[in-house]
Amino acid sequence: MTERPVERVLVIEDSRALLRSLRGALAETYRDVRACLTVGEAELAVADWWPDLVLLDVVLPDGGAHEVLDLLEGRHPAPAVIAMSGAAEPAQSFLLAARGVRAYLQKPLRLDRLQAVIQHTLRAAPDLRPVLRQTVGHKPLADVQTEVRAVMLDEALARSQGSRRGAARLLSVSRQLLQYLLRQQ
Repeated sequence: MTERPVERVLVIEDSRALLRSLRGALAETYRDVRACLTVGEAELAVADWWPDLVLLDVVLPDGGAHEVLDLLEGRHPAPAVIAMSGAAEPAQSFLLAARGVRAYLQKPLRLDRLQAVIQHTLRAAPDLRPVLRQTVGHKPLADVQTEVRAVMLDEALARSQGSRRGAARLLSVSRQLLQYLLRQQ
């Protein structure tokens, strides 16, 4: 699978020293890196700017990862999210994964490990099996298929900036099939 293109990165971390280090390291690779210390600052940042990748501290002074994920929910295209924490427990990382967090890093961070996790996150699609297993018995198969199709079409169109040709290429389908699927929504 090819790596997802990333230009804009949002780092949300309450340690000023770590935030400064992460921003400096990431600015060498990514065009636009922005930094926030709190959920409130993150809310202001995403009001008029949208990241491709988010590095997210789990515990923040005015909330935490779940509040930031609420801000990101429903926006297209969805950013890849990597959580970081020195104190999160396995149950917490499981809940974050259920909300779309693609990777989890323990603090203290090593920059080489961070870069490897970012590369893997951008290259690999998330594993849908755990979510689908939890869905069995709660939703009919036809409803799951309809929801998955709608989300994939919306995301492909968002990532291709509305281009149907680009969306069809991302989904590995013909333009005619894409147009048919869009009419079915």
